[in-house]
Amino acid sequence: MKKSTQRKIWAWSMRLGNRCGCHQREDRSFKIGEFQFPICSRCTGILLGQILSIILILLKVNIPIYLDFIFLAIMFLDWYIQFKKIRESTNLRRLVTGTLAGIAQINIIYQIIMFIIKLI
Repeated sequence: MKKSTQRKIWAWSMRLGNRCGCHQREDRSFKIGEFQFPICSRCTGILLGQILSIILILLKVNIPIYLDFIFLAIMFLDWYIQFKKIRESTNLRRLVTGTLAGIAQINIIYQIIMFIIKLI
């Protein structure tokens, strides 16, 4: 693939990542070669977790709802520790905590939908 085509695809994906609400900070994003990911490492983890959660639901893997809230709390704690300048998070930690939160988000939505369906 030509370099100009790669740059056009990268520019388009960066605009898309920005529209999705990601801050896209270079220091908090992964890179492939000279190209920065269009979303930061935490957003990458969230997206990965959401995809993984859909797969788990299709495989009928049941994650207890309390675990979802623990997953969300872990990501919040990582953010809070960084926000309070206690300790800077790493991109790997952001990826892992984001993945856990993405799993939790989809699972909670799925549980709500299933609860509503059972009411009907």
